[in-house]
Amino acid sequence: MKYLKDQTGVMDAEGSEDTIGSMLLVEQRLSEVLARLRDAGTGADSLSRADLLLDAGRLLIELDRKEEAWERAREAFDLFASRESWEGAVQACDVLFQADRPQSLAALGQGLWLTITFPMDPELSVAMLQHVIDETPPDSDGAAVAAVVARYLVDMRAQDRQREDLEFYTNQMLAAVARRHGGVDGQKAFDAWVQRLELNDPAKFLPRMRNVVDVLVQDEWWIDRETLQSRLPVH
Repeated sequence: MKYLKDQTGVMDAEGSEDTIGSMLLVEQRLSEVLARLRDAGTGADSLSRADLLLDAGRLLIELDRKEEAWERAREAFDLFASRESWEGAVQACDVLFQADRPQSLAALGQGLWLTITFPMDPELSVAMLQHVIDETPPDSDGAAVAAVVARYLVDMRAQDRQREDLEFYTNQMLAAVARRHGGVDGQKAFDAWVQRLELNDPAKFLPRMRNVVDVLVQDEWWIDRETLQSRLPVH
């Protein structure tokens, strides 16, 4: 998987030599990306520049240079958004969230709204929703809502082998949330938990997901949701 792989990072390498070697490789890749950005200049195609900025942001996260990662990913977000390349914008939001800056939760919320609203790689959608689960207290319903939305998006968008993999992943995700949220053990208890939280009805859990997004973003929207919604086939 591309977005849901183990992301323990270079700092978890065993032994100082392995760690130093891994970091040097990341530094080298970053130097190459930054050189390509300089060579392209500001007049380069905006999506090509956004892709390079996104690559740089990811590498800077690996190096724990989070302020720089934020700056690169924030520019990438604006470029992707200007071209309505929403999957790229969501990837930028993923980096912005990992950068752990004051607006990182707002970035997560924007990415969630975009990844739920517009069709894109469902694995990316699941990864963004996993962030909500990781950040939500065990007794909060928000994690349960995020987990069931992840399962719902997989049902709606994934196909073939990816569908099988993501169905397994999101089923495990939902089961883990049920255990930590309600001490759920066994199918009967799980079914009762789903019924009690109204997680079996998209008309109930999707509006609750919108509430989660609103709490994350507050008044920090970087996109015009109303305009985008007005252009959707179904509002």
